[in-house]
This record gives sequence, structure tokens and C-alpha cells, in this order.
Amino acid sequence: MALLWKIERYLRRTDMPPTTFGRLAVGDPRFVRDLRNGREPRQSMVDRIEAFIERNSEPRA
Repeated sequence: MALLWKIERYLRRTDMPPTTFGRLAVGDPRFVRDLRNGREPRQSMVDRIEAFIERNSEPRA
């Protein structure tokens, strides 16, 4: 599954702005915009983002 697709799905599900996601996940508020414009992250960055999504995808009570 493509990273950007995972992020877009997470953003829709959580109603989180892309800048907030970038800031929280990797410390870069422009990260999602850069991905949408063709940025190719390194594997270590992909791993960080996938871990962030996994940690923060649990249903809230």
C-alpha cells in the first residue's frame, strides 16, 4: 500500500489537517504537501510514519 494513500486515509478518518499530521509524525508541517508533489521519503521515514499511524489509529473511547 502506498504511503501517501495510507496517510490520506488516516487524515480522512481522523479529520486531521495535513500540516498537523506532518508536524506530529515527522516534525515537518509541509511533509504531506511535499509527498503530494512527488517527494520520495527514505525507508526510515516511511517506518516512522507507519508507526505513528499504527499508534494513533486505535479507537478512542
